[in-house]
Amino acid sequence: MNKFQIHTIETAPAESKESLEQSLKYFGMIPNLHGVLAESPQLLEAYKKLHDWFANSSFNADELTVVWQSINAEHECHYCVPAHTGIAKMMKVDDEIIEALRNETVLPSEKLEVLRETTLSIVRNRGRLADEQAQRFYAVGYENRHMLDIILGLSQKVISNYVNHLAATPVDKPFEKYKWEKVTESVI
Repeated sequence: MNKFQIHTIETAPAESKESLEQSLKYFGMIPNLHGVLAESPQLLEAYKKLHDWFANSSFNADELTVVWQSINAEHECHYCVPAHTGIAKMMKVDDEIIEALRNETVLPSEKLEVLRETTLSIVRNRGRLADEQAQRFYAVGYENRHMLDIILGLSQKVISNYVNHLAATPVDKPFEKYKWEKVTESVI
């Protein structure tokens, strides 16, 4: 039974009100995720700081999107895949990249594909990375800082993906057109 509330500025705990006001100013709305996170002022603040830090990390817009969406799809987040589809479009990420991430198909460049494979390996193996995967990562031009920035992005995504699972957070109206479900392979 889902007992989570999507807070407004009026219903939020006092410590979350200022943060929700900032969300409203920035987005022109309070994203439903922020409304749910507002129940814990510390978690809302942590999520927003992680987002800002990751958005200003060593990755460009395409790479940020690869890390975010690879994790979102792996975690089967019904809320974050559509939200980050809209965000990627606002960031002018190529539609071919966006669709490959949503459909979990091969990305249009080796460097981005290696970034996705490395991200997924880190997620699936709980921070462990096979030597061959690390070698491929470095061979396409990434460095240790990039590896650590994947962990930063993962930290942000664990908060949002897990909270969205617990709260069954409804997708925000502007992102409903990007609705997503994990593609499952049929067994014959």
